[in-house]
Amino acid sequence: MLFSQSVFQSVLDRLKAEDETVEQDAPASARVSGLNTGLAFNVMEGVSVSSARPDQAYFETLEFIPPETVAEPLPPPEPEPEPVMPDYLARITAEDIAAELDISARETVQSLSVKRRAFAKQNHPDRVDPPFRENATKRMTTANLLIDQALRRLAR
Repeated sequence: MLFSQSVFQSVLDRLKAEDETVEQDAPASARVSGLNTGLAFNVMEGVSVSSARPDQAYFETLEFIPPETVAEPLPPPEPEPEPVMPDYLARITAEDIAAELDISARETVQSLSVKRRAFAKQNHPDRVDPPFRENATKRMTTANLLIDQALRRLAR
């Protein structure tokens, strides 16, 4: 190590010197360092690699599968049953939703927030099947209106 160099610089100099000796000792070859020699390409006579169709090889191998190993095609999937609307989505009047929310005069901002989240968890339009989204939207709109009114009363 030279006194004017850092430890890091001296390590770099040593590695560079080792690399130069390896390059001088190694015979010249066409082999690329690090490339696995097991890599080989079989190209049919008269067919260049650029014109070969890789997807064709898949279809060519299908001919060689013994017939007893070919599985029978799967039957078409059964259609899903029609969704059934939950009973609570049929209740869309303001009175029904107010009774469900059970907002009292003792409510706090936190308790109203909890009620809003719980109601949205069950009734949000994104959480129900598409045919019932209109009812869910009406329920959420009404519930949000009732909770917002209760929050305004608390602010007074």
